[in-house]
Amino acid sequence: MTLLEAAPLRVAVAGLGFGEKVHLQALRASGSTEPVALWHPRRERVEQAASAASLPGFTNFEALLADPGIEALVIATPPAPRFALAKAALHAGKHLLLEKPVGVSAEQVEELQRLAISRGLQVAVNFEYRAVPVFQQLAALLAAGVIGDPWLVKLDWLMSSRADASRPWNWYAQRSEGGGVLGALGTHAFDMLHWLIGPTRELQGTLSTAIDARPLPDGSGRLAAVDAEDIALLQLGLDAGLATGFGKGSAAGSGAGSQRLVPAQVSLAAVARQGRGCWLELYGSEGTLVLGSDNQSDYVHGFHLWRAGRGEALQPVPVDPALAFARTWADGRIAPVARLHRWWAESVRTGQPMVPGLSEGFRSQLCCDLAIAAADTGLRQDLPVG
Repeated sequence: MTLLEAAPLRVAVAGLGFGEKVHLQALRASGSTEPVALWHPRRERVEQAASAASLPGFTNFEALLADPGIEALVIATPPAPRFALAKAALHAGKHLLLEKPVGVSAEQVEELQRLAISRGLQVAVNFEYRAVPVFQQLAALLAAGVIGDPWLVKLDWLMSSRADASRPWNWYAQRSEGGGVLGALGTHAFDMLHWLIGPTRELQGTLSTAIDARPLPDGSGRLAAVDAEDIALLQLGLDAGLATGFGKGSAAGSGAGSQRLVPAQVSLAAVARQGRGCWLELYGSEGTLVLGSDNQSDYVHGFHLWRAGRGEALQPVPVDPALAFARTWADGRIAPVARLHRWWAESVRTGQPMVPGLSEGFRSQLCCDLAIAAADTGLRQDLPVG
């Protein structure tokens, strides 16, 4: 039976922020998944969403897991409760798609990975940039070796989403709850670099909190302390030797591309007023690739790709129609998430490993944990091979 012939994967959505805005629509659009239920701990909230979506709503998570008509869950809650919910769902035999960060520590991700393997369950992690056409086109050019040996990577992701100091305090303000720019942007940034270049082998950096207090959401005017970082400046060493097309040397280079780490400079901010957006620059022995978007209102729409060979000026790279979405939405996140849902459903139906999954989630979360350690200690952090 092909995936097209298989029945859609029956999925419940737990968490009604990103879950309702993006995952619910993406599940309906993917062609391989079907939303069948919603969960939220507050009754009034789930009743409102369930009525709008014409789906049953649950406030009791155990009752949701006991429903035999639910094969899988999307867990799109805030990060702190995500681990316990995911663990319970795996024990109940449900496949999972988890938002990032998967948990609040790499140890939590590793425990979920062991449990999923022991139960034979497929777990996806929503690193949706792997499903965005222009990012896929960039990955193909890199794999083809168009920049030769990578010499330098620079990623600036400077957004203004938290620049308004009057924005109310919530879980995002607390490091212990998984808040901060590392969890919001850093998890994606690390996964992008691992996918496109290679795994992080060493890391150092500085974290800071520009807005250190925010008003409580009760309207009292009282302020609550913010301890989660809203700025991260990181330096990484990436191992490009494992990536296709890299580490082969060049006529102009030493031929020892696989023997050194590729330096990467990563700047993340959630408080950059008129920030430049997301820009990834890759410089190598044979050329340059630049991917970027200055769109502050959408995290997917607006990306373009440029390329230059040695001695050439940057030129736009035409869009590859073979990678294009069949349909897009005003919210640019829906289309790539729907594509990732299809990959997940195929993984469930075929038993093939899911990528991006918990292995990728673990490596990304480990980098977040070590970025905090590096900032706290002032010491470079080394990551294990493998």
